[in-house]
Amino acid sequence: MNLQIFYLGITVLHLLFLHVTQAQHLLNAGQQRKSAVDSNLIDNGTVYRLTVKNKDTLNYATYNVFIPKGIDRIRGVLIHQHGCGMEGRGVSTAYDVQYQSFAKKWNLAIVGADLYYTAGCYAWREPDSGSGESLLAALTQIGEVSDQSALGEAPWLLWGHSGGGYWALAMIRDYPQRVLAAFCYSPAFDPSWNYPKEALEIPLMIRHAGATDANSPEVSCWATAVNSFKKLRRAGGLVSIAYTPYQNHNYSFVRYMAIPFYESALSQRLPRGRSASFREMRKIDRTRGWLGDTLSLNTYPYRTYKDEASSMSWLPDSATAAAWKEYVITGSVIDRTPPPPPFELRIARLHSVSVALRWKADADIESGIKHFNIYNNDQLIARFPEHGVYQYFDTNGDDAIPMSALPEMKIIATALKDSNFRLTISAVNHFNLESERITFPSIE
Repeated sequence: MNLQIFYLGITVLHLLFLHVTQAQHLLNAGQQRKSAVDSNLIDNGTVYRLTVKNKDTLNYATYNVFIPKGIDRIRGVLIHQHGCGMEGRGVSTAYDVQYQSFAKKWNLAIVGADLYYTAGCYAWREPDSGSGESLLAALTQIGEVSDQSALGEAPWLLWGHSGGGYWALAMIRDYPQRVLAAFCYSPAFDPSWNYPKEALEIPLMIRHAGATDANSPEVSCWATAVNSFKKLRRAGGLVSIAYTPYQNHNYSFVRYMAIPFYESALSQRLPRGRSASFREMRKIDRTRGWLGDTLSLNTYPYRTYKDEASSMSWLPDSATAAAWKEYVITGSVIDRTPPPPPFELRIARLHSVSVALRWKADADIESGIKHFNIYNNDQLIARFPEHGVYQYFDTNGDDAIPMSALPEMKIIATALKDSNFRLTISAVNHFNLESERITFPSIE
């Protein structure tokens, strides 16, 4: 997350602007025009931005790619694909502090894609429209600029909403050897194709809202979810379906289910050893998984279930099975662990009754950052931000709000007249669990 500056006392300071660097690199790849890569340096990594254009049409795609600071080699890429008519929102994923922490833990890059096609998603939903090739070209070029050459060949975690869910299913069809796992949020347009044998090894979860989803004949999200699940599951695919009946097409807390699902898949599929080839992506032993009954919502170890299982959701492990059961019953998954505490704390006196506090923090992977608490000798004296939350997400598209690309300053009228003050700080996640309090050092 970004460097935070918090002011105690009455003072006025200007905003500290994010330092932005520019990097230029030319691209000559098939039908793609030459493009330049911009790089935005933020506190815990770099966001690269690249637009790839089709030389024969007005179609183009913009990719915002977050690479965490300090990783020696990218091991995978989370590709977060928006739905129909939601162009321009992909940038937020690269600045999402919860996904950034997820990326830092697993050595991943995070891709927020914006696909601008004159025919809209009715064209870009098919990878052979150019949306598949432009992604590959962007990852290769950004990998060169960032000195992360593995970016162009690293395996993918796919995420897609609505028309983006159709795109994710099509990418599983066309690039099964590249996909670690996929999560589809109300996928649309009920595809009729068959999947290659390799696609049956990909853990896939499909979420839908049943009768309250987008179910017009041309969209057909309910049918898409059910028919795709049945087709892949009957063929032996590692597929689960999550029905959240009290939600709708644009309202679901999908990341609370998607992230633990991805983590289970990563732990079982990533090649062993950080120097291993991506071609050594492991197959999952399906017999070690769990099964979820889509009617009773009961879960069972795969090895102990004796009846026909082709209509049951397949789940990677017991933890995912427990989260799936909670998700389909409640529509969310509760975070039961506190967030990590802030770190790299600094304090500087501004004048006799005012100090400036600086800190860094990694977001809670399960539930992000809601706010920070500031204490003086165990008494709560302030929170950051003063009102609202540091970052949350729009359930329609799973977009970070705000993007938190710039540090925010807050002026607080709290006088510290006692020279013996002892300031501490904690982080609070979106389920109101608080981290350990960390003490600020002596004044600089």
